[in-house]
Amino acid sequence: MTSTETFPETPPEPSPESSSVPRTGQAAPGDRRRWFALAIVMTAAFMDLVDVTIVNIAIPSIQQDAGASWSQIQWITAGYALAFAAGLVTGGRLGDIHGRKRLFLLGIGGFTLASALCGFAANPEMLVASRILQGAMAAMMVPQVLSIVHATFPAHERGKVFGLFGAIVGLGAVSGPLLGALLTEWNLFGLEWRPIFLINLPVGIAGLILGSRFITESKAPKALKLDLVGVVLVTLGLLMLLYPLTRGRELGWPVWGYVSMAGSLVVFGALVAYERRKGARDGSPLIELSLFRVRSFAAGIAVQTVFGIALGVFFLVWTLYMQTGLGWSPLRAGLTGVPFSLAVSTAAGLSVQKLVPRFGRKVLQTGALAMAVGVLLYIWESQRYGLGITSWQMALPLVVMGAGMGLIFAPLTDAVLSDVPREHAGSASGLINTVQQMGNALGLGLVAVVFFGRIGDRLTRAEVGPAFANAFEYALGWVALVMFAIFLLMFALPKSPAQHVEGDADPSQAAPSEERERELVA
Repeated sequence: MTSTETFPETPPEPSPESSSVPRTGQAAPGDRRRWFALAIVMTAAFMDLVDVTIVNIAIPSIQQDAGASWSQIQWITAGYALAFAAGLVTGGRLGDIHGRKRLFLLGIGGFTLASALCGFAANPEMLVASRILQGAMAAMMVPQVLSIVHATFPAHERGKVFGLFGAIVGLGAVSGPLLGALLTEWNLFGLEWRPIFLINLPVGIAGLILGSRFITESKAPKALKLDLVGVVLVTLGLLMLLYPLTRGRELGWPVWGYVSMAGSLVVFGALVAYERRKGARDGSPLIELSLFRVRSFAAGIAVQTVFGIALGVFFLVWTLYMQTGLGWSPLRAGLTGVPFSLAVSTAAGLSVQKLVPRFGRKVLQTGALAMAVGVLLYIWESQRYGLGITSWQMALPLVVMGAGMGLIFAPLTDAVLSDVPREHAGSASGLINTVQQMGNALGLGLVAVVFFGRIGDRLTRAEVGPAFANAFEYALGWVALVMFAIFLLMFALPKSPAQHVEGDADPSQAAPSEERERELVA
């Protein structure tokens, strides 16, 4: 589970002029078509979430069957995350301009095609390219989901709808690794790992056909212009940073790699300067720099980025440790992760509904400490039991880590947005999602340094297990340090994150229509 979806606060009912769909065009309470539309977009969101988690469990099988190098293995996951991050804001704004239904159908169609290309990839290079395309298509599809829900359902029904989204996230966390393990273990038609991608084909085709029939089109009447230069600069800067990190060890850390990483800082500096000028010129920058003057938001963005890095490192090295280091089957590895997934889902529900309203920021900080403690406990057990460690011995640290993660990611968005002016809520929400995905891509790139850097190039069969176990413990030590850093960063968050009430009818709390539309894109 390398990617966590962050949903914005439920927006109040917009004024009639805030949507291109007339108020009379919104689905009537008795119209069942809106529930078909909901099922379609929720299935797409589920497909995206599962596709991230399902790939992790099949990584060792892909490496063995396709002959992929370790850097290619990193790019199979990091390429998806990078393309997804770079395209999130652009995909949402394209939906505003050209229609959310149109972009959703284009995204799900492209995602299905990319899945087919992944499944029939002839070599690792084609698989990496197909995964990058898949991430780009997900960036078109995912931002439209909540926008379509908002255009389809009245405010008093959205509480129920967002509750269903929470259940979908939990179900995806549990079912992704298990589904990936089963499909890999069964080796359907002798296709090895390929069914983990091909399973998207019937789902995507059905979503494309049914979506064109049941989803209602909607647009923003005053959509912002696309900031393509901003997107190019962000993507270029990340590539200049990530590519040397993933290939550096394999190539002997050449000088050009250090030059590229240093150059990425120049590109990011140019991005800041350009975004400042663009914001002053037409008010439609990719990144709203004024938000960083809000201390809680700046700290929250740092938390999201660093949290994404920790997750990117952990999930990949965990999979490689279990399957390559310990020699476990994909099914055993998938079943081992079930306690973690269940703990995440349970803690996430409790944190939002019960704990955060009462204890505020302390809940998130407790989650960070719990994750750090769980990681340290995992290191201790790995050292104590060595290669003979069992799934049930891993259960305790995984439950502690899962509970900590659930306490963090569910309420974090509200905490970050608490002090943000409401007219910038949409831009802030989109940026939160984007930086988390970018952090995830950076974490996957860092695996070359904190994990593969500890493993020798030529290992005998007897040396593989001890080498991977040692590298796993070393990488987890860095993850624990990151979680302690997140705990400290959280002191800059508000003590009591704002709690937003569903269907708030106070017009003074409603953002202007254009900004409200932007909030839906996040």
